[in-house]
Amino acid sequence: MIRDQNMANFPSVPKTISLFLLCYLITFLFDHAYADPPYKLCSDVRGYVENSTFQKNLQSLLNSLPSNASVSKLYNTSAGNEPDIIYGLYMCLDYVTNETCHNCINTAHLDIVRICPNSTESVVWEETCQLRYSDVKFYGELNMGDNIALANKENVSDPKKFEYTVKEKLSELAERAAYNVSAKMYATGDVPFEDKVIYALVQCTRELSGDDCDKCLQHAIEDVLREFYFSIGARLLSRSCYLRYELYAFYNGATEASISSSPNNNKGDGRGWWITILTVVSACLAILLLGSCVYLAMRKRNKKGKIMRSEMLILELIITLICFLKAAFLSICSVSSEILRQHVLFPEQRFQGRNLKAEEYPYISLASIHAATDKFSDSNKLGEGGFGPVYKGVLSDGKEVAIKRLSSCSEQGSEEFTNEVLLIMKLQHKNLVRLLGFCVEGEEKLLVYEYLPNSSLNVFLFDSEKRAQLDWSRRVNIISGIARGILYLHEDSRLQIIHRDLKASNVLLDSDMNPKISDFGMARIFAGSEGQANTTTIVGTYGYMAPEYAMEGIYSIKSDVYGFGVLLLEIITGRRNASFHPIKRVPSLVTYAWKLWHDGKGLELLDPLLLDSCDPDEFLRYLHIGLLCVQEDAYDRPTMSSAVVMLKSETVTLSQPEKPAFTTGRFTDHYTETAAGNSSINGLTVSNVMPR
Repeated sequence: MIRDQNMANFPSVPKTISLFLLCYLITFLFDHAYADPPYKLCSDVRGYVENSTFQKNLQSLLNSLPSNASVSKLYNTSAGNEPDIIYGLYMCLDYVTNETCHNCINTAHLDIVRICPNSTESVVWEETCQLRYSDVKFYGELNMGDNIALANKENVSDPKKFEYTVKEKLSELAERAAYNVSAKMYATGDVPFEDKVIYALVQCTRELSGDDCDKCLQHAIEDVLREFYFSIGARLLSRSCYLRYELYAFYNGATEASISSSPNNNKGDGRGWWITILTVVSACLAILLLGSCVYLAMRKRNKKGKIMRSEMLILELIITLICFLKAAFLSICSVSSEILRQHVLFPEQRFQGRNLKAEEYPYISLASIHAATDKFSDSNKLGEGGFGPVYKGVLSDGKEVAIKRLSSCSEQGSEEFTNEVLLIMKLQHKNLVRLLGFCVEGEEKLLVYEYLPNSSLNVFLFDSEKRAQLDWSRRVNIISGIARGILYLHEDSRLQIIHRDLKASNVLLDSDMNPKISDFGMARIFAGSEGQANTTTIVGTYGYMAPEYAMEGIYSIKSDVYGFGVLLLEIITGRRNASFHPIKRVPSLVTYAWKLWHDGKGLELLDPLLLDSCDPDEFLRYLHIGLLCVQEDAYDRPTMSSAVVMLKSETVTLSQPEKPAFTTGRFTDHYTETAAGNSSINGLTVSNVMPR
């Protein structure tokens, strides 16, 4: 009887439980309001049997993909043997981070099994990635069938004009993605339309030829505009390519919500930031206040411990308000994080065009540098760089530094100095030398770097006594560090950067023998989807320069891949590429390495100092990767992301390298260094060379 009375005093308990469920439902809907479901194409012709060898191979293949997505945005592989072999490929949109790519592929590899059960061939598209597998090898084969077109429901006022503008822009991007060697089959761009801006993106899977990429994108343009020429935004999902256009910069992190809430996106940046911060703080205080109300309501009971009906109604109302406020708060946080990312975490974009003496960056006076180097005393000289000497110095706070003194008589050097300052101030990576400050006074132009006690890689690598300190594990660590540093420059920094002068003397070693890439005076920044350039002024070092750059003045990220390949071969063999003359018909280490590898005699290149510390199979694998990086055709070379994956994983199948260029530049029989501690010279650095 007493139990029945107590239960009667809780008439609203079921409602309260329902409200809690509603709360989570509302939050879920807000969180996923803009998330696209996975789109799929599943084979309904062939199917595999549960617990079969094919299914086990498929599971093995799918499980291996997310880890690779942490370092590469496009990857293909296979698992098993005939007749149960399975081929797989994933592609992330190039603008997303490696972390986003990893998360997307992790989701896709679970979804593809769930929504395409027992299919021997399937493809799934998530918001920012595509995952595909088949029992038939499909790499490099164009497939334009069963394209899926999606569109925004809102329409434009002038469909014909809009269709023409979109088509022109997408066609332009398609040509750039397909035929620009360094574009990585990817291009973005924008075009004005009335009082708005159309933002567009195209991308192909990178194993396609340029012609096939162009065909796929042109077909995709026709498909999407045939159905949705009147829509303000649309995308086309194809097995071999992808395109999208919107009235907001989606590939820069913008969303429809952020655009609509901030119509004047280029104005009032600081004011919008503070408004958002205040809104977030206010939301937090409101949640705290409402939470307190809930607590007090729960504590308020009558003498028998029963909650009053009126109090229960108030409690229900408060819970509902908290639910909506939580959902709104999550949306505000999302917008705020993007604003903070653009204006607080990455403020460097606002620096361009300002005085180099601005307070945002450390300026060190000439008097301080004179005191640190004893007025550039010869006893403090570390070596001679391409544009001037490098000195060791000790600042007033006791910090040891390396100071690069630009040649005062070089007009080109002055330009390179400005380039290096503006470039390096944007870079933060453990495998890049850190710039601590700079000085511009009168004729003096100086860069102040962190000091690395072990000088440069060439000092150790090409000295028979010091090279003994570089056992196999240290050499692998150095190769891996260099690769990660270049990958950061090419894909993970705010702007795509091509170093253009990768060589052993431009890799410095810290106290633990960790590598740091230095000397960005010749580097080139690419903004947006630009990725290749042509120059009549060749700068770099013979022996490390890619053939298309040395002969035609064309440079791209694949030029750096070539330089990395030469470095890798030098590191594992302990021999220089230039001035390598074991036989007269072989002018370089690259050529000789390919010849021995092709003849099955690659182990003859193993540095004798590594006999006790190196596994022969691992040496041959690294030799193979190096030869893939120095292939004559830039298109055949892997990207740095692919190279990092190959270095990291022993299960990745390596393709057969094509023959490298046999003659690039000139080579000499003898090599001299200006100083034992030279940290800048290795080979002939050239400039102002007209291409043939």
